[in-house]
Amino acid sequence: MTSDVVGVILAGGRATRMGGVDKALLHIDGRTLLEHLLDRLRPQCGELVLNANGEPARFSGFGLPVIADSVDDFPGPLAGILAGMEWGTSRRAAWMVTVAADTPFVPRDLVSRLAEAVDGRDARIALAASRDDSRTLHVHPTIGLWSTALAADLRGSLHAGMRKVRVWAERHEVVTVEFEATPFDPFFNVNTPDDLVHAADLARRLT
Repeated sequence: MTSDVVGVILAGGRATRMGGVDKALLHIDGRTLLEHLLDRLRPQCGELVLNANGEPARFSGFGLPVIADSVDDFPGPLAGILAGMEWGTSRRAAWMVTVAADTPFVPRDLVSRLAEAVDGRDARIALAASRDDSRTLHVHPTIGLWSTALAADLRGSLHAGMRKVRVWAERHEVVTVEFEATPFDPFFNVNTPDDLVHAADLARRLT
């Protein structure tokens, strides 16, 4: 199944805590966050696309098609998920995986684990989860596997004012897949300048 899954990297946010810069283009350990992520995600997907708003040429060096939100006024990550679903449908893909562009260390078995979780079940969504240092489980709603058949429902929900990914996801059959820290939370994301410094340290620990 995994070879039939398309991958969608969500980079359409405004990154207000980073001064509005493209987080995907920030550097850690001499490479952009997007390059680190692509190393891990590319082998797991049949095709990849980048969801980003604004001038797509700024991502021209990565060899990815770029699609913008198809819903106006920056309604958040659900708009990027919808854009990915519609792009996946155009590629005749039944499933797509989404990953936020500011999570450079996603597991190398992310897609296979998520796909295994929905295989043979009625579930149409599988969301990734991990535990923090206190062993509290956190679900990561922008990192998941989605049936592209949900596109029409999602578009209708967005037009009706829905903005929260997990609230919309839980309207459908959804499963959660826990990933262990090896050696740290694989879904660590870069939101602040301090996070960027920490990400650089984590990248060096992996080399």
